[in-house]
Amino acid sequence: MDEQNRRALLAVALLAARADGARDERERAAFQAAVERISAGGLDAEALWNEVESGERDLARTASELTSPATRELAYELATCVCDADGAAGEKERAFLAELARVLGLSRETTERFRREADALAGAPLAAGSGASELEELILRRAILCGGLELLPQNLATLAILPLQMQLVYAIGKRHGYELDRGHVKDFLGVVGVGMAAQFLEGFARQLVGGLFGRASGLLGGLAGGATSAGFSFATTYALGHAAERYYAGGRKLSSIELKELFRTLLGRARQLEPRHAADIAAQARTTDLGALRRLLA
Repeated sequence: MDEQNRRALLAVALLAARADGARDERERAAFQAAVERISAGGLDAEALWNEVESGERDLARTASELTSPATRELAYELATCVCDADGAAGEKERAFLAELARVLGLSRETTERFRREADALAGAPLAAGSGASELEELILRRAILCGGLELLPQNLATLAILPLQMQLVYAIGKRHGYELDRGHVKDFLGVVGVGMAAQFLEGFARQLVGGLFGRASGLLGGLAGGATSAGFSFATTYALGHAAERYYAGGRKLSSIELKELFRTLLGRARQLEPRHAADIAAQARTTDLGALRRLLA
């Protein structure tokens, strides 16, 4: 894929991130941090972000830069995943996606099928079976699963990382006597600095820099993940689990600053741990499909 199409895809994802018009300062900071980390491989993400934030880049112009049916369909899939990252798309996001489908010239059948699948993943219940009795086992298994999902080519697989992380925080809180709702779990992720849409965007951008296999593979989305993305998702999930354990075991007494610093420390440790589980992550990717993933999230 050439640089023009890669830039246009990233621009669509950034435009989708602004579609709800309701980002708070923590979400803005998460996006800014993600943009700074993914400027690589010829993609000046920060320049694109500035174009989007200033209003210089609009949807019609961006859509016109996508030069093939495959990249136009991929653009819609990416935008849907960004809009669904913190739950099924709201009214403004649906209006954005409808306009995107129009300027991309995509059929309703194509867009509705993918949107239904994405909404189903995004709306997965918090209370789901963990399949692990010990806390360390629960956290490690979930981190390996999320790392493995980054190696799959489907955008929906990357989107599924977010509800899996939310379920992990919920399960840990419940073990310590806290019945959490979706809003609290999202707030917890926001406090530690894990922006949900920003996390999806960063995972996608890492894969985009790594290259596109194309539709000859027969897999929805066609993006090929790499070890860097897998390590990022493993470490983030592992650190989230242990930060949640410390927080809820201690009676939720940590301040926002203390919790964020704790997560940062745990993330550094998790990155050192990831190479030991690289083979487990690869094995997870070989044995996971979207059907099994949906059953796990249900």
